Amino acid sequence: MEILVNAGLGETRAAQIENGILQDIHVQRDATASAVGNIYLGSVQRVLAGMQAAFVDVGLARAAFLQLADMVRPSDAATARSRIEQRLVAQDRVLVQVSRDAMGTKGARLTTDLALPSRFLVYMPYTPRIGISARIEADGERARLHEGITRLREELGLTGGFIVRTVADGCDLAAIAADMRFLAAVWADIQASAKRVPVETLVYGNLPLPIRMLRDLLTPDVDAVLIDDHSAWQDMRAFTARFAPELADRVLLHDGPAPLFSQYGIEDAIERALQPQVPLKSGGFLVIEQTEAMVTVDVNTGGFVGTRSLEQTVLRTNLEAAQTIARQLRLRNLGGIIVIDFIDMVDAGHKTQVLDQLTRALAADPAKTTLGGISALGLVEVTRKRTRESLEQLLCAPCPTCQGRGQLKTPETVIFELFREITRRHSQRPADMAAERLLILAAPDTVDELLDAQAAPLAELSQQLSCDIQLQAETLYGPEQFDVVVL
Repeated sequence: MEILVNAGLGETRAAQIENGILQDIHVQRDATASAVGNIYLGSVQRVLAGMQAAFVDVGLARAAFLQLADMVRPSDAATARSRIEQRLVAQDRVLVQVSRDAMGTKGARLTTDLALPSRFLVYMPYTPRIGISARIEADGERARLHEGITRLREELGLTGGFIVRTVADGCDLAAIAADMRFLAAVWADIQASAKRVPVETLVYGNLPLPIRMLRDLLTPDVDAVLIDDHSAWQDMRAFTARFAPELADRVLLHDGPAPLFSQYGIEDAIERALQPQVPLKSGGFLVIEQTEAMVTVDVNTGGFVGTRSLEQTVLRTNLEAAQTIARQLRLRNLGGIIVIDFIDMVDAGHKTQVLDQLTRALAADPAKTTLGGISALGLVEVTRKRTRESLEQLLCAPCPTCQGRGQLKTPETVIFELFREITRRHSQRPADMAAERLLILAAPDTVDELLDAQAAPLAELSQQLSCDIQLQAETLYGPEQFDVVVL
């Protein structure tokens, strides 16, 4: 695996490559940096008893949202069963962490169950349990880590719980103890800051993107980390020298003749990830559509006709699609409900093979995913945890011409709407008013259509209404835009 970091003016991007293929892309912009992981001292604005939630002002553009289910569960049984209005009131000060960025019209999601990550551990000061990453599979290693951390927590006099990250597999307990002391010091600083700062203040900020990539991904499996900015490279070298000195020589400064992302094909891969259609090597293709409610994925055979039976052609296409879909969900950072329409399969064994392939492919995704079976309609439902905007939402904006519909009205539709608007405007004039003159402002293509194919209907309308209709092309008007002006 390779990690590439491009640090530009106002924007930093990080790409994760496995076997020469882009698997994940992260984008951090100075003006709109992700708030996930940040801890704020917030002020409760309003408690919504009917929703068992509250709006909390943490100083972001919009009030953030805190649900009862995302609050620390008190040890006292009676309090644990209480409703949110019994635990929070307006103007309460509350220490919260952002668990999901604001998206669209929705504010950020919050939790009071704070989590502080380091290289080997995640510290949860309010949760006593100790958990081990599921990707550490050896029973002996899991037991060693659990016993060691339990003992170290007692020796260091710490409260709260820890989650052991995958990178801690085989790690010396002395390094883990150093991580625990570091996290305890960070938590002490947060508690002290929360007592002295005003509400709506950032108390703890997440690390810059390049350092986060090292903290979360730098393992012996990483062949190289390439960065194209000298200052950021120095910061990354300093981090690895302190926390992973045995891997420091893998953090390299890119000084090639071509820009880093261009040299490795990342720019082209990002452009392809913004397109709805994804080609498959077999000749089939996927169509991925993102809507407010869900993401849909349609699998098509395209030009692939196979060499055996239709069933084998469908199976091969669906198996390739399952692998590609898992990668695309991660690359495009698509979350929420995802509905996949595989090509119809009759053989139950083929359905099982495709679901097994999709399950294995999704297992490599760091985001939490759940997978349902194939429904009676042949659809597969997947849910993927959403913590930040998708790649499309981050890099793109709705088309100002079609308002994000992805379609434009035909010229005929626009002209018939124009005819109706002319009729409506004419009907509103006083009965004793003399014949009027109307000026139509429209896009050049619309005016051309009115002077050509729609010239006869326009003349007939002018005669029916006894008004003079003039046309004026406006180059700045969109295809659907027009105005009717009474002269």
